[in-house]
Amino acid sequence: MLRAVALFSVCVFILVMPVFTQASQAISFWDNREPDSKIKVDHSQWQVILDRYLDDQHPSGINRFNYAEVSSADQRSLNTYVTFLQSYEPRQFNALEQAAYWINLYNAATVLLIVGEDRSLGSIRELRSGLFSAGPWRRKFLNVSGQELSLDDVEHGILRPIWTDNRIHYALNCASLSCPNLQKTAFTAENLEALLELAAIEYINHPRGVRIKDGTLFISSIYD
Repeated sequence: MLRAVALFSVCVFILVMPVFTQASQAISFWDNREPDSKIKVDHSQWQVILDRYLDDQHPSGINRFNYAEVSSADQRSLNTYVTFLQSYEPRQFNALEQAAYWINLYNAATVLLIVGEDRSLGSIRELRSGLFSAGPWRRKFLNVSGQELSLDDVEHGILRPIWTDNRIHYALNCASLSCPNLQKTAFTAENLEALLELAAIEYINHPRGVRIKDGTLFISSIYD
């Protein structure tokens, strides 16, 4: 029995190894920045969309985006903004500008996916990446620096492993009520620290993040 377990372990290692190597190479590609860079990305188009369609005063304590009411003109503007972001070479930014860039790209691209599809969807999970994949997170529909990227790539292949800041989880919105809030303000290098802190506090202090009922602690699956 011990021998069988040992053989199984070796096989798993061999199968996983290429995936791990590929992921490491991807992280290495993106883990570059120009500390002295003065490049500033204009996120004003995204801010206009947030101002018009995001309700951050909802009594539930969950920010609500009005996908159904996004006008055709604003949908085009959002598409222009996401395309504009993809035209940059983010490795030429400093670290703070990079982080704000990737967070805004993730959130704006998620909204664009929904308003570009059937807005009567009951859940974002109905937008599939493939036959057996619920949700659009593995769909490679972004292209930055010549690299095809999915939302998962941005979150798990760039933001989380490079910045190693757990508050990144609270900055990314997956278009679900159980997710951390989509912030009313676009991220910038200047407000990054304050917005990450605000996002974390909002989620942790809301029942969908953490709650105690009858002496039992319930926490969101985000903490997996």
